Amino acid sequence: MSLEHDIEHLLLQEQHLRFATLDFDDCWALGSRIREVAQARGLPIAIGVELNGQQIFFSALPGTTADNSEWMRRKLNVVRRFQTSTYLVQRQLALKDTTLPERSAAAHADYAAAGGGFPLKLENGLCVGGIVVSGLPQRQDHALVVEVLAEWLGKDPATLALPPEQP
Repeated sequence: MSLEHDIEHLLLQEQHLRFATLDFDDCWALGSRIREVAQARGLPIAIGVELNGQQIFFSALPGTTADNSEWMRRKLNVVRRFQTSTYLVQRQLALKDTTLPERSAAAHADYAAAGGGFPLKLENGLCVGGIVVSGLPQRQDHALVVEVLAEWLGKDPATLALPPEQP
């Protein structure tokens, strides 16, 4: 799968995965749903959901470490700053053969352009928060978030899913 195709598909995901409304209860339920899916699959992930700059949900499952929380903080900073998914930022950087610090002066210690962070946007495009997962390879972190958001919003997860990465 080409970087260009990934980027097109990631932009499409962000267009389709928007909310009419979003409140604290929704954020808690979204985080809880990701946790349920991860538990059922035995995934060692940490999950965070933020709304309007306030952490609403956090959970870490067995197999995670404090390092996952640090990755989540850095990914969420990317979502806040660029109001787009962290995997989209990563793929765009890869296409240009550059890094986030080189491209935007975003310090490596505070920003991680690695899959797993996704913006929570309203239908009008306003970014009101972010959802972050850490613990799996970055494409899988991203895929889990997209799967649950698609399910939540009544969209077909298979249609919105990225194809598996080719070796």
